[in-house]
Amino acid sequence: MPHDAPAYPVGLRLAGRRVVVVGGGQVAQRRLPALVSAGADIVLVSPSATASVEAMATAGELRWERRKYRAGDLADAWYALIASTDPAANAAASAEAEERRVWCVRSDDADAATAWTPATGRSEGVTVAVLTGHDPRRSAAVRDAVVAGLRDGTLVAPHHRARTAGVALVGGGPGDPDLITVRGRRLLAEADVVVADRLGPRDLLDELGPHVEVIDAAKIPYGRAMAQEAINAALVEHAKAGKAVVRLKGGDPYVFGRGMEEAEALAREGVPVTVVPGISSSISVPAAVGIPVTHRGVAHEFTVVSGHVAPEDPRSLVDWAALAKLRGTLVLLMAVERIEPIAAALVAHGRPADTPVAVIQEGTTAAQRRVDATLGTVGRRVVEEAVRPPAVIVIGDVVSVGGAVAETARAAADRHRT
Repeated sequence: MPHDAPAYPVGLRLAGRRVVVVGGGQVAQRRLPALVSAGADIVLVSPSATASVEAMATAGELRWERRKYRAGDLADAWYALIASTDPAANAAASAEAEERRVWCVRSDDADAATAWTPATGRSEGVTVAVLTGHDPRRSAAVRDAVVAGLRDGTLVAPHHRARTAGVALVGGGPGDPDLITVRGRRLLAEADVVVADRLGPRDLLDELGPHVEVIDAAKIPYGRAMAQEAINAALVEHAKAGKAVVRLKGGDPYVFGRGMEEAEALAREGVPVTVVPGISSSISVPAAVGIPVTHRGVAHEFTVVSGHVAPEDPRSLVDWAALAKLRGTLVLLMAVERIEPIAAALVAHGRPADTPVAVIQEGTTAAQRRVDATLGTVGRRVVEEAVRPPAVIVIGDVVSVGGAVAETARAAADRHRT
C-alpha cells in the first residue's frame, strides 16, 4: 500500500462487537475510555496495566487476560489496538490482524497499521475527528480549535433536523463574558431571540448574528410592577412562535434571579424549559479581588443574603439577629442602598463593629473596584466613595485573608482595564 495515500475516514460502530487491545500502558489508558463509551466488547491482553486500566477491568468495563499476546487472540475481532512495549508481540499481532482482515491501530509503527486513530473530540452530540497523516500534534490542535469553537459558540453550527423551540434560562455569570458556561455560550450562538438583563454579560450580545432579535428586559413596557409579567409573556410568545429563545440573566438564574418564576410561567404554558446554571457573583466576585468566602481556620460557612429590603422593613424574610451570631462569612447582594441599616442591625445584634467589610463594585468587569471598611464605617465609606450598584458586599474575617493575593488580583484588574 502506498504510504502517501490518504486515509479513508469512517466511523466504526463497535457496540457489542469484539475489540482486542494488546498492552495495558499509557496508550491503552488514553484510548480505552472511548472504546468503552462506544459499547465495545473489549478484551485486554497484557501481563500488566496502569492503575486506571486496572480500575476499568475491576468495574467490569473490559475483560483483562493477564498474559502476553499469543497467536489467535484476534479471532472474531472487529478492531484491534496494538500498544504493548514488546516490539515482537506488536509485529506478530499486527500480522495476525492483516491476515484476519481486522482493522488494526499500531502505536509503535503507524506505517505498519491498517488504521489510524484520529484526534477526537465531542460537543453536544457532534464528534470531531481529525487526521493529518504523520503529524498528531497538528491533528490535536485542529481538533481542539474546532471543538472549542462549537462549545463556546464562536464556530456557529446550529441544529437543523433535531432543533426544538423553547426557552433556555441561561446564567451569564458575574459580568466578564469569559465566565459564562460553555453550554450557555453555545445556546446563545443558536438563539433566534435573546431576552437580556442589564446585569448579564452584555459584551456577548455584540457577537450575535444580525438575524437574532435582542430584547432588553430592562426596557420592556408596562411599568415596574408589570415588568416580570411582561418578560414572562415575551418568552412565551416567542417560544410558541417556534423560536429558540435564550433568557440571558446575570449570575445564576436561581440565585436572586427570579428564574423559577419564569420557569413556572413557561411550564404553565407548556413551553419546554432548559436551565443552564451560571457562576454566582456571590462567590466569583469576592474571588476576583482575592477574597475567599471560606478559609481554613477562619470561616467554615458562608451565607448569601439579599439586601434589597432593609432589616426593619416588614417585607424582610431575613433573621438578622441570627445572622449576627454567625462566625462565618456574610455575602450581601443588592445591598448597596441599604448597607447602613444592615450594618447597624448586625452590630446591634452582636457582630463586632470592627468586623472587616469589602464592597466590590462591578466585579470581574473592566470597571471593577474594591472599597474596604468595617461594619462600623461601611455606611459612610459607601457614600464617600460613591459606590453604586451592582456591588457585592463581603462581611467577615476572610476579607483580611491573603493580602498578597489581593494585590495580585488588583494588579490583574488594572491590566484588564488598560
